[in-house]
Amino acid sequence: MPASPAPAPRAAGTGPAPAPRGAGPAQPPRCPSGTARLGSARHGPAERSGTAAPEPRREGAAAGRVRLGAARPASRRSRRRRSQLLQGLPATSTVEENSAAGVAVYDFNVTLSPLASEGVAIRPTIVNSNPLTEAFDVVSKGGLEFRVITSGKPILDYETMPKSFDLQIFVDDTTGRTDLNILTIHVTDKNEHPVFRGNMAIQTVMIYVLEGTPPERIYRVDAADPENAKLQYSLLPATAPFSISESGAIFSTKEFDYEKDPHSYFLNITVTDPDGLNSTRTVNINIININDERPYFTTKQRIYRIPEEQSPGTSVANITARDPDDGDSPSRLFYSIQSSDRRFSINPATGELQVAGRIDQDALPLRLHPNISLVVRAEDSPSSGHAREMEITIVIEDVNDNPPECNPSAFRKEVNENTAPGTFHVDLRNYCKDIDADPSNNQFIFTGLSGFGSNNFTLDSTGRLVMTGTIDLDNPANPGVEVYTLTVRVQDIAHPNYSNIIYIYIRIKPVNEFFPEFRNLSYVFSVSEITKVGSSIGRVHATDEDWPPSVITYSIVAGAGTRDYTNIFWISQTKGDVRILARLDYETTQKHIFTVQASDQQKSTTASVTVNVLEVNDEEPVCSPNFFSLQIPVDLAVGTNINGFRIECQDRDSDPRSFRYFVNEGNENSHFTFSPSAGSNTSRLILASRFDYESGLDTKWIYSLRIHITDDNLVSARDKTTHLTKTGTVTLSIRVIPNPTTATTTTPGVTVVTRRENIYSPSAWYVPFVVTLGALLLLGLLGHLGLLLLTRLRSCCPPAGKAHSTSLINAPAKKKPKKEVTVTMTKLNTIFDGEARDPVTGRVYEFNTRSGARRWKKSNEPLQPVQAMQEMSSATENSGQGVDGAEAPSKKEPSEKRKELTAATKPAAKPSAGQ
Repeated sequence: MPASPAPAPRAAGTGPAPAPRGAGPAQPPRCPSGTARLGSARHGPAERSGTAAPEPRREGAAAGRVRLGAARPASRRSRRRRSQLLQGLPATSTVEENSAAGVAVYDFNVTLSPLASEGVAIRPTIVNSNPLTEAFDVVSKGGLEFRVITSGKPILDYETMPKSFDLQIFVDDTTGRTDLNILTIHVTDKNEHPVFRGNMAIQTVMIYVLEGTPPERIYRVDAADPENAKLQYSLLPATAPFSISESGAIFSTKEFDYEKDPHSYFLNITVTDPDGLNSTRTVNINIININDERPYFTTKQRIYRIPEEQSPGTSVANITARDPDDGDSPSRLFYSIQSSDRRFSINPATGELQVAGRIDQDALPLRLHPNISLVVRAEDSPSSGHAREMEITIVIEDVNDNPPECNPSAFRKEVNENTAPGTFHVDLRNYCKDIDADPSNNQFIFTGLSGFGSNNFTLDSTGRLVMTGTIDLDNPANPGVEVYTLTVRVQDIAHPNYSNIIYIYIRIKPVNEFFPEFRNLSYVFSVSEITKVGSSIGRVHATDEDWPPSVITYSIVAGAGTRDYTNIFWISQTKGDVRILARLDYETTQKHIFTVQASDQQKSTTASVTVNVLEVNDEEPVCSPNFFSLQIPVDLAVGTNINGFRIECQDRDSDPRSFRYFVNEGNENSHFTFSPSAGSNTSRLILASRFDYESGLDTKWIYSLRIHITDDNLVSARDKTTHLTKTGTVTLSIRVIPNPTTATTTTPGVTVVTRRENIYSPSAWYVPFVVTLGALLLLGLLGHLGLLLLTRLRSCCPPAGKAHSTSLINAPAKKKPKKEVTVTMTKLNTIFDGEARDPVTGRVYEFNTRSGARRWKKSNEPLQPVQAMQEMSSATENSGQGVDGAEAPSKKEPSEKRKELTAATKPAAKPSAGQ
């Protein structure tokens, strides 16, 4: 029957609308009963509290599947139910644009369930909106009455924002009942005032007009109406010599004279829409005077005197001028220096002349001509204005401003530690002078011999430096300082007594007496074979007893090479850090021995370095063949070794039992697997499940399998996170033949019934045992087949004599020979990668997460590492074993076994299209 119509929208503030008729609480979908999580028999928090969060609905048989290892309740006893709590919703309301915060939009009520005596747990809340917005909010009116209002964040605008909003309002009472409904709000338009754009929208526009300019357009007003209506422009006062057009352009109506007309006009510009709403802004129009008179200088002085070496910014003179056009107002002139002298500058606004650079009277050309001439220019406009120029002269006066100078100012001398006392080193007077021209200002003296080690030297009155003692650097009582820093002051005699400091560095040259010594006579480093090239593997260190310690350099003088590399190791010359230059290989060389040398440029010593290479799993399994093409009939029996294919793998640094085999790519519907899947360096390709093309399950006829072979089978689960694993790859191309060309023989023979059984292999010890047992079984089967063939030949082809002698006798009808049925067992390794406790008996059992196979765990047997392999899991699922197949084989009556055997000897019926 058709759904009941939604209630009509109600205006804001009119109260809640009646609830829709026939609307009952929506029941959430229940989760499938009997589901339980693996490995746990305890209820979750939701089940203990009586309510449970809804779970996604599962499709197909998976919805009712019971996971092993845990017991869970048969059904959910409590569910959160949704009821009609919001009265007056869904509904539709309207709100006007530009509404302020707090404007009422819609009122509604909340009706609690009979058991909700404490009110609501979650008050009505806007949980979502379309489009997304925060412009609305829900407030309480008291009790269970609520109101939707505008929040003012943002203000609604009909022209720029969406015209309609769908608000989802959610409420939850104290009993857990919830309700969710929609309130649709339409935004209505409102006529708004016209708005100015551009500069007029934010400030008073300043317009400048030169006097003498003919009437023309001077500005254009930019305004718009939010409703895109046509605007009218008007201008006040009407007596002003300006007009405005219909498009908002302002025109001047006369030619202005700065001396007669006002210098400034204020105009009020008004824009009005068709409904009479208007806005007004002010425009300030200023008349600019035209300059037609030349300025003149009011400063009469033309010569100025200043001492040399004045600091930049020192004022020299104030140059002033006036412009007749300015009348009684201060003149606005621009001052500049026309000459190219950079030692002076002038303020362009005030005319203040200042020192801009260093002025040295003792240097050329001022040493010969201490006068500087400048041309000062005053103009009433920065460009194309009227100007006047004036020349002034600045006389530079000399002062005593040069201290004595020595070249060089720092002396470096080298003295052996056994130099005799009284040795002369340097005469400082030969290197110092004073450039002042006045003889009274170029006299200087040497004073103040000081600095570290100055007590070992003297300075006589003529500036001669003499050494007074000897220094033995190897003496333990000596502080071991080999460089002495001396300072001497050279000072001007005349005021203000300028001076300079002379630095004298005297280095005491040591004598090399000792050989470098290594801390160890030999060094041993252990390095992993996968260490990156360039990595540091250790450090050697040597010392020298000479003082100061000599700079020791390290080098490799012997060894450090192989048959393939001249240098496989490198050593830092300064630090002794040993690094590798080529990749190490344990399988090639397990130990490297080379000799390092430490030298102080005069004497050297050597030490032996041994590098032990540590083995790491860095070799990938190499399998043969690594690519092969196979063809199999579409009706090949499950469990068959496809074309007798087998791969053999080798790994230079891994045990043959460490291999695992799995199909990484291309194994659609899990038709193929390898047996054994782990623990052996050889494995066979097995057909794990039959092909089904008629039902559409299979569509590919050519399978390109990418086989991964890893060498981590013997690694425990605890060490797999840090153990290095290498993977080899093998590519197989398998073509499925849809119509086999070999006809099925009608001659009674041997029917092979293939069965599969899950076995468990805790380690790879069974590999030689299985190979030996398989060989014995194969020999027995071949012998049995030979005996059957011999019996068949004797029954079909009797001796010639006997056949002739019995040709006249009516021979009885030959009985059809019995079909021999041979059962072959293909055993697939099952990996038990899970552990759980039986909730009834309390015993611990292990299980396979893909097939469900289980077995009881022995008390002294640890849990096997998790090895989730898709190929083995697929093969185990297709083998037909049930959940308890590995725990105890199913027992059938003899009659049922005979039926299965008879069914196995018959050719497989062609599946119908509906299967």
